[in-house]
Amino acid sequence: MSAEAAERPRSGSNAKDTKAEHDPPANVLIVDDEPHNRLLAETILTKEGYTFQIAVTGEEALAIVARQPPDLVLLDIVMPGMGGYEVAKRLKANPATRSIPLIIVSALEDREARMLALSAGAEDFLARPVDASELRVRVRNLLRLKACSDYHERYVERLEMEVGLRTADLAASERLYRSTFDAAPLGIAHVSLDGRWQRVNQHLGDMLGYSPHELLGSTVQDQVRSEEQGGDAEILRKMASGALSRHVVDERRYRRRDGRFVWVRVNMSVHREADGRAQFFIVVFEDITERRALEARVRQANKMDAVGQLASGIAHDFNNLLSVILSYGELLTADLKEGDPMRDELEEIRAAGLRAAALTKQLLAFSRQQPLAPRIVNLGEVIAGMEKMLRRLIGEDIVLTAIVGHTGQIMVDSGQMEQVIMNLVVNARDALPQGGHLTIETGDVVLDDAYAREHAEVTPGPHVMLAVSDTGVGMDTVTQARIFEPFFTTKEAGKGTGLGLATVFGIVRQSGGTIWLYSEPGVGTTFKVYFPRAEGLQLARAPSAPPDVRSLRGTETILLVEDEEQVRVLVAAILRRYGYHVLDAQSGGDAFLLCEQHGATIHLLLTDVVMPRMSGRQLAERLLVVRPEMKVVYMSGYTNDAVVRHGILNSTIAFVQKPITPEALVRKVRDTLDSVRAR
Repeated sequence: MSAEAAERPRSGSNAKDTKAEHDPPANVLIVDDEPHNRLLAETILTKEGYTFQIAVTGEEALAIVARQPPDLVLLDIVMPGMGGYEVAKRLKANPATRSIPLIIVSALEDREARMLALSAGAEDFLARPVDASELRVRVRNLLRLKACSDYHERYVERLEMEVGLRTADLAASERLYRSTFDAAPLGIAHVSLDGRWQRVNQHLGDMLGYSPHELLGSTVQDQVRSEEQGGDAEILRKMASGALSRHVVDERRYRRRDGRFVWVRVNMSVHREADGRAQFFIVVFEDITERRALEARVRQANKMDAVGQLASGIAHDFNNLLSVILSYGELLTADLKEGDPMRDELEEIRAAGLRAAALTKQLLAFSRQQPLAPRIVNLGEVIAGMEKMLRRLIGEDIVLTAIVGHTGQIMVDSGQMEQVIMNLVVNARDALPQGGHLTIETGDVVLDDAYAREHAEVTPGPHVMLAVSDTGVGMDTVTQARIFEPFFTTKEAGKGTGLGLATVFGIVRQSGGTIWLYSEPGVGTTFKVYFPRAEGLQLARAPSAPPDVRSLRGTETILLVEDEEQVRVLVAAILRRYGYHVLDAQSGGDAFLLCEQHGATIHLLLTDVVMPRMSGRQLAERLLVVRPEMKVVYMSGYTNDAVVRHGILNSTIAFVQKPITPEALVRKVRDTLDSVRAR
């Protein structure tokens, strides 16, 4: 029956038919802490002739019912102290008050609020704002129903029916919930207010290395042992009290059952009762270990690249200075007669300069800007050729074992490969002050997609492995994080430059390989280097020895372009001493002007690679348009230029590596002038 029909007089009655003429007087208990809500309910129901009792809290309502039971209770949900749901449950649990009809009023109009009201035992549910006609009809119908002799039986029957429907509905909801809870691709847990696991899904158990049953009942902190002692418990305490937001996201590192660590993104929220009280925590765990590892590798790579750029810049500047020192020292030595005491002093200067040049060469190797001459080699043959020398190097108290199996071919600079092996063996020797075992091993391996995902620099496929292992002192994680940095060393002052492993790192990476380190303090260290296999190529012949002594002099015209004045003056002096005609320019613009002014042939362009505004490669490309027969020789202190892509020299490019020495310079110039231009 609609509210309007219920309000209309029944057929056969007069217009003055009122509630008082058909229904006995009734007393209504209005329970609400908001004055305007109470006043509205009184105003609506006053016309029906009802009397009222008022309570502003749940506790006060129970006390009034105990003294003078009302005919009906109109009950708000949210109140200070005891809420409406709890009041309803207590009234229906008491046989003396069970038959009092209850109407629960809520500001929430949703299925969950209605189901909670019915579960608490209420006969009816109304949502605010309350419609006056609807409230009068609901109250009148419940009071009339209560007046029936079979009210209690009908109430129990209806309650059983509702409970049955709710039970079936809840069972279906529970099945859906459990399916979602257990099948979720994230770890999910319900945690009590005191920090104990109440419910855990299978994914979380797998993530932490426990079964869900093993986690139940224990505390989060005790079971998982987060590194931040007390961190989780403190966050949960603040969330429950309201000191923190109801939703907290954090990243934490937990220790698994097997001792390994797992990085987890933790999403915590508070589940509260309708009255606002915290009931338990819902915690969602996402395993981000792989992502954190990738971020760490990216940060390390960026750091190494930044250090490499700094190292290459330092090497470039030092190579220019060393070119001047070494070349003038060599020229002065050549002018002195045998037996002259000055020759010994100049030789000492030259020896010191060569040692400095070796250091800058190592810096260039680390920054992956050292010119390489790669060829197809067999790693086992390289190690076999070095084995006798390596045994003498490490001493008699270290047992060297070489496990060199048949491996595929790799494309590397054989001289640089020998340096990699040498530096790794020296590093292992220094880690064995009391002697021990050192093992060199090679083999063919296939790095799969899973390995490549964990090591961002690796391309999946067949590789050749070089492993150098020792039983020495080992390294902690802090040392491992810095071991490839230039000038970082664990040796005593004066007993190492800190460039050995930095050089290895640069050569391996520049050659297209990767290097990984495994170490434990007191157990030992293993370096594993992987080079991609060079399939289908033939071993190259070893480079032939330079020609016998021959005249390096010439009379050709050479255009010299170098922005560093000291180096330009030096190179010009060397070339003129050997008979060449030199046109020198400080920049690309000056070089263009000289080309225009010099009408005769310019046989060769000798240019620095890196210069302001215009690189040597750009200058050569433009000048060759107007002088196509001119040959080109590049020189540089580092190779950060397209002329030597990734530091690997093209066989058609003539290149002089700084620091320059007179003989190396004029030999390259003479060889280039005498060569036949490729067509």
